[in-house]
Amino acid sequence: MTSPNTTGNSISTSQTAISAENAESSAKSSDLCHEQPPQHTVRQCVAIKVEHLLRKLRQNNVKTIPRIVSAVAAVVFLPAAVQSGEITLKVGDPAPKLQVSKWVQGEPVKEFEKGTAYIVEFWATWCGPCRVSIPHLNELHNKYKDKGLVVIGQDVWERDETGVEPFVKKMGNQMTYRVALDSKENFKDGAMAVTWMKAAGQNGIPTAFVVDKQGVIAWIGHPMSLKEKLLDQVLAGTFDVKKAAADHAKAKENEEKLAPLARSLNKALRDEQWGEAENILNDIAKVIPESDMPKLEMIRLRITVKKEDYPAAFKLAEKLSDSNLDDPDFQNELAWDMATGEQWKKRDLDLAEKIARRAVKAREEKEPNSIDTLARVLFLKGQKDEAIKLQEKAVNLSKGDAKKRFQDVLKSYKEGKLPED
Repeated sequence: MTSPNTTGNSISTSQTAISAENAESSAKSSDLCHEQPPQHTVRQCVAIKVEHLLRKLRQNNVKTIPRIVSAVAAVVFLPAAVQSGEITLKVGDPAPKLQVSKWVQGEPVKEFEKGTAYIVEFWATWCGPCRVSIPHLNELHNKYKDKGLVVIGQDVWERDETGVEPFVKKMGNQMTYRVALDSKENFKDGAMAVTWMKAAGQNGIPTAFVVDKQGVIAWIGHPMSLKEKLLDQVLAGTFDVKKAAADHAKAKENEEKLAPLARSLNKALRDEQWGEAENILNDIAKVIPESDMPKLEMIRLRITVKKEDYPAAFKLAEKLSDSNLDDPDFQNELAWDMATGEQWKKRDLDLAEKIARRAVKAREEKEPNSIDTLARVLFLKGQKDEAIKLQEKAVNLSKGDAKKRFQDVLKSYKEGKLPED
């Protein structure tokens, strides 16, 4: 996330052990962090890069890179941004009204309608991480627009609003959801910036708010961290807002405790002190919301594999799968990691197949990445013909770069060999 000016930090320097000089170097070296104010920190940059990279890896059929997951394991538990001022808008509260000066794109939304869910994502043309998140939001828009979800790209803190419309036009089919400008009629800094962002204690963008079908804030966070599982539940009316509000409140209360633990975990992982890392994970489990537990358990699995305790690793992997049946993305990445991850010196392909089939079934056999994963597992098990059939299906269901990659994989399978990943 980035802040609108260069005077206030989006995250305290005490929350990262990496120097400001390294932060600046990292920002300059990454196309995901370009054109950022100087206060853009390593933690934010890495978090953005990890979310973006994992999403791109999924799109391109490289589901996980274990070294990346391990290297930044502690990062996922650090606070996204330092809160500023009194927080008056929280998860579980009614959403404030929309105050827009102009709709740059899409049909205007005068007010939140009961029975419709919304993503209100705050962004600006000058914000590099915002540009990174736009394709992801557009994917969500395209997938859910006929299922009762409206996506609004709410421009804030803009240095020159005349550049917004040309920016949107240039994005073309990568940014097809509604886009609005902030109203300055009663607020110098913008009505939406004040009544949403400032009220929620958010001083960095991009930031997304999910508004459920009853007009209640269901989620606040970085748009790259917004999972389809949550949207599915919101649209189905099964999302537990009260629980989410409690989790959100707990996370805010425990941020001060969490930051040093996360740094200690990162050091233990880097130094390969597996026992110490497991002890720290147990401490972290006491201060994170339940929604973050899968992240923690994936790190625990990584440690178990690093220790080469494979019976325990297989048992934990199955437990993780059993406890996340409603998260097909999680199932898919777990199956891919078990089947192809370099750190797995021993494999349980039967278990990997079981988990992969869960992902495919959850997506009603219509999601190409999960089908591709199952095809890989079956090919590794020697079931070449079935793998080819599934890979052909993945090709037919995919588009763009992913389609080409799946075609290359299919060609390799037909030649009786694994593709060169």
